[in-house]
Amino acid sequence: MRPVLAIPDPASSQARELSRSLGVTITLADVLHRRGHVGGDDTLRFLDPRLSQLTSPKDMAGRGVAIERIVAGIRKREHTVVFGDYDCDGITSAAIMTEVICALGGEASPMLADRYGGGYGLTDPAVDAILQAGPTLVVTCDCGSSDHERLERLRRKGVDVVVIDHHLVPSEPVPALAFLNPNRPDCPFPYKNLASCGLALSLAAGLRGEMGSELDVRKWLDLVAIGTVADVVPLDGDNRVLVRAGMRYLESGTRLGLRWLADLGKIALSSGVSSVTISFEIAPRLNAPGRLGSPLPALNLLLARDHDQARELAVQIEQMRTQRRQIQDKIVAEALAEIADCGFARDPAIVVGREGWSVGVVGIVAAQLVERFGKPTIVIGFSGDVGRGSVRGPAGVPIYDLLTASREAPVTFGGHQAAAGVQVQVGALERLRELFNAAAQALPARTTALETCLAEVQLDPGDRASDVVVDLGRLEPCGMTNPAPSMAVLNATVTRVQAVRGGHLQVTLQTRGGEALHGFGLSMGNRASSLVVSSRVDAIGRLRRDTWRGGDAVALRVEAIEPAGERG
Repeated sequence: MRPVLAIPDPASSQARELSRSLGVTITLADVLHRRGHVGGDDTLRFLDPRLSQLTSPKDMAGRGVAIERIVAGIRKREHTVVFGDYDCDGITSAAIMTEVICALGGEASPMLADRYGGGYGLTDPAVDAILQAGPTLVVTCDCGSSDHERLERLRRKGVDVVVIDHHLVPSEPVPALAFLNPNRPDCPFPYKNLASCGLALSLAAGLRGEMGSELDVRKWLDLVAIGTVADVVPLDGDNRVLVRAGMRYLESGTRLGLRWLADLGKIALSSGVSSVTISFEIAPRLNAPGRLGSPLPALNLLLARDHDQARELAVQIEQMRTQRRQIQDKIVAEALAEIADCGFARDPAIVVGREGWSVGVVGIVAAQLVERFGKPTIVIGFSGDVGRGSVRGPAGVPIYDLLTASREAPVTFGGHQAAAGVQVQVGALERLRELFNAAAQALPARTTALETCLAEVQLDPGDRASDVVVDLGRLEPCGMTNPAPSMAVLNATVTRVQAVRGGHLQVTLQTRGGEALHGFGLSMGNRASSLVVSSRVDAIGRLRRDTWRGGDAVALRVEAIEPAGERG
């Protein structure tokens, strides 16, 4: 089914006045106005966030105790283990805390959770490894809020634990000496959306102050930007301030390991870093080792001080990313074949699983299947009788509620409404498919992303697309709660069109202002035959800079395209 194009009205007179007062394009002003930024100091603070706008940490529960205990450990040269989760937030948090403690004169050694050696968080194998290292203090990063039994094990062994985490908190008290989590019920800190890396930086600033050091903790903002964007937390408030500042530090290329990673991956940091750069270039590379095995190469890359070591690790990670993509492509192909053979595309939801599918990749595969079919999706990799999988869904579909309705399969699960993980016995797969489909069928009727493609604003005919792309950079970082705006480009002329390898669409459009837009439509190659050179079309997509091979063109990620004036 081809989507219906939903085109918004042109920019209002209020948006045009906002354009004049701010000195920005009408298109950007239209986006701002529709999102409630109508001028004044609040709008200026949004467009130009400063570190001085950060919420005071004085109300962060547990912060004072954490600072006091870590400072005592630094001064006594105690052995501290910093333990992080295996994803980008955990890795960057662990890197920050390890480097800060060492920079202040302490002794810290990092460890990470292992997806294949115990799984997420502070597991029993992880505690075994920690105790073998013999620390007197452990700082957990991006985990610990629900690891009560393992925290008790450490406490019984005389090890003090400081927990830094942002995940939702169970009702029972966390048995740690200090517990930093803005989501704990008794925490009056008003901003609840900080990722663990942001909490780690706040703690670093407190440690610096308590030690009377002149250490510049801003040097870790690059890691905060990566961890925050990769963890898909809301990019508002403090997170917006931290990530915007961190993107500037990323552009400077001061961290040796990231510089090598960017060089090998042809990521032009100095040309400008956006949330897309982090989400689709940097984070997938740092996550690749943990998807295939141990995540330690990513952590070691961030901590590297030696050029040869940094280059060697960057090469290793780039190879792992290539391997991960090959595994991913194979699983996608096998999943699509199963969906076609079994007729699952007709179901309200997609549930597929197979022996040997990598549990480190099934989440990416599930997201791709959601993009293709527009349905809630479970992808499971089995190892013997036990399967572990990932659940994803279209925007607004309550994944966690669907799993709750499917729990009699039986299935074990955890996560939230946007994404979750599951564990299920192979014999229960068919029952899970039945229950999950029934739950999806019972959802209120909705208009899916495949049925309607909604633009937020029109590309104003008085604006040059190249100017709009520059202006849109002021919305960065874009992501949850602050998405990159979808834009309607109306009455454009097709100057070139072709289907390319992978079933994708390449189309060059000339705007009414005479500018060329280089369009790319994912899995839209079948549209090439219906688009005629010199014809006029309306397209919806997201504008971005295209710096491929040193160029500086304007690109459009096409989401829908139809003959001009048609709306599906």
